[in-house]
Amino acid sequence: MSTAANGPSKDWPGSESGRPPDSERPALPASTEPDQGLIEDVARRKGIKGTRTGTIWTGLVVGIVVLLLLLVFILQNLDEATLELFAWDFTLPLGVALLFAALAGAAIIALAGAVRILQIRRAANRQRQLIE
Repeated sequence: MSTAANGPSKDWPGSESGRPPDSERPALPASTEPDQGLIEDVARRKGIKGTRTGTIWTGLVVGIVVLLLLLVFILQNLDEATLELFAWDFTLPLGVALLFAALAGAAIIALAGAVRILQIRRAANRQRQLIE
């Protein structure tokens, strides 16, 4: 028996590490050996699927961050701005006026998207009726 840096080990012929070759090592029962594919998938996060709760949580956090950024933007732009629309004159803080403009733009985009969704839904219903 020889003594290695890690402690005593048996000299196995043809083995530089002093360990028995794989063919002579005792095999673990199949139920206790980990599945290598599963370990690799979990390590790459492929085995963990997203949930609705996780998606809602992520959306909530992103929404809070956006609201905080908007609040900071509005508080930093409190200078009065005079807006004219047709015959009306408005005096608003600049940050609030820009926020209203962004909301109006988002509403226009949402309206255009809703119209397109309705068009596609009608076309799909017509196609379904033709097939039946």
